[in-house]
Amino acid sequence: MRNSKEKQTTLDARNYATIDETSIRYDGWRIVVVCFLLATFGWGLGFYGQSVYVAELQRLHGWPASLISSGTTFFYLFGALLVAFVSEAIKAFGPRSCLIAGTFAMAAAAISIGQVREPWQLYLANAVLAFGWAGTSLGIITNTLGLWFDNKRGMAISLALNGASFGGIVGVPLLVTAIGYFGFSGAMMASAIVMVALMVPVILLLVGRPPLHLSASGLEAADAPSPTQIRARAFRDIGFLSVSSAFALVLFAQVGFIVHLIAFLDSVIGRQRAAIAVALLTAMAVVGRVLFSFVIDRMNQRLASSLSFVSQAVALLIVINVHNDYVLIAACALFGFSVGNLITLPALIVQREFDPRSFGVLVSLITAINQITYAFGPGVVGLLRDLSGSYTLPFYGCIGVELTAAALIMIRGHRKT
Repeated sequence: MRNSKEKQTTLDARNYATIDETSIRYDGWRIVVVCFLLATFGWGLGFYGQSVYVAELQRLHGWPASLISSGTTFFYLFGALLVAFVSEAIKAFGPRSCLIAGTFAMAAAAISIGQVREPWQLYLANAVLAFGWAGTSLGIITNTLGLWFDNKRGMAISLALNGASFGGIVGVPLLVTAIGYFGFSGAMMASAIVMVALMVPVILLLVGRPPLHLSASGLEAADAPSPTQIRARAFRDIGFLSVSSAFALVLFAQVGFIVHLIAFLDSVIGRQRAAIAVALLTAMAVVGRVLFSFVIDRMNQRLASSLSFVSQAVALLIVINVHNDYVLIAACALFGFSVGNLITLPALIVQREFDPRSFGVLVSLITAINQITYAFGPGVVGLLRDLSGSYTLPFYGCIGVELTAAALIMIRGHRKT
């Protein structure tokens, strides 16, 4: 009987004791604040900052856009490999040490990018940036919050990841302004100093020993599977494959569309209104994430994901076929409403459907798969645009990808109890 139990799959959800997370005095909400700030810097310097780096390095050195963009692709791919092991790093060193290490890595990457003078240095700087991204982005934030939250994990992750949007809305304009005052190298140095000066004291003061420390997640249980076993079983689990493939496809389409959105809208409604549309898209991502945070833990999260994918497909259909200024801006708002939730929902589905002991490893694995996939989104959309002469073909392709993902996410597979 005992051997039979040991062979049972470990990817099924089970009931574990939880603590009260609703009190405003609960320490976990301080961790949400820390993760919000971390996401602001992580996405501001690691994700949205890439568009600034491409423009500045091209202006300073006259390098081809393809050369600089290849460095960005390298950053995403190398970062994905690192993200896959975030859960193990937290288990080995603890959340506080990992958050501080991520802060210093991102700061070092910012300084390195500002000092790039030769193409080979760009790849080295992007390698450092990949370490910083792994230590400040989705994988480490969801894993860290998973140590403090169970019942309110959806709300906690949703609120913390608003920092990602804040990094794009506020961080990038501040970075551009700083470049105007201090130059590219000086601005990157200043960004690194501000990040370290703010984040290190905050982490030291607010991040302590998690109250759910390994008790809810079972990471140190004697019969807990190893990370290697969890990954191997995940790739044989239909439920996991449907989640990972669906979100990888959607993020491929989403990132590809957003990167090319201004280029498309510029010729249709003009640069000024195109900028308004993109700003509204980003703002709606925040609105959607905040509104969902109050109900997301009680929803059918697979169905919510599927409907989100379909809403983006509808928005894309409108963008392609309607050239009225206000309708296009409204379609971008509709698309943006679900953008923020698409990086929150995978972790919540994993929490609900799989063994809590597998949470950190599975979330890190999905994050890595998504990042590897969406790294190629902008390139594929651009290639199809060049081959066809317009954005109609690639955007219809994105619609097909979104609808395929909407069907895939509803495949749960057979879950054992």
